[in-house]
Amino acid sequence: MRRCHACHKEVQLEGKVGRREPCPHCGADLHCCLNCRFYDEHAHNQCREPLAEWVPSKDRANLCDYFEFLEGRAQIGPSDRDKAEALWRELFKKKSPGSV
Repeated sequence: MRRCHACHKEVQLEGKVGRREPCPHCGADLHCCLNCRFYDEHAHNQCREPLAEWVPSKDRANLCDYFEFLEGRAQIGPSDRDKAEALWRELFKKKSPGSV
């Protein structure tokens, strides 16, 4: 399953994604770091492919030869991150004195 990084809707494509291929739902660039299986915001150059060059705009079309569309799992959207952060804060919030 392929999903657009911007609208999170499923994208039906055959073969490789063209450099200028837009999302049919929202028009966002599909051949970009945020849709790539190598994208990792915590890795060097935010990419797990060691030979890839730095790409400054992760949400824009690029010329990276290592691009492989992220498949097989849902991408995490901003709302999912917000939910996770709220759960994390709830788990570690300070308890008032006298509570157990």
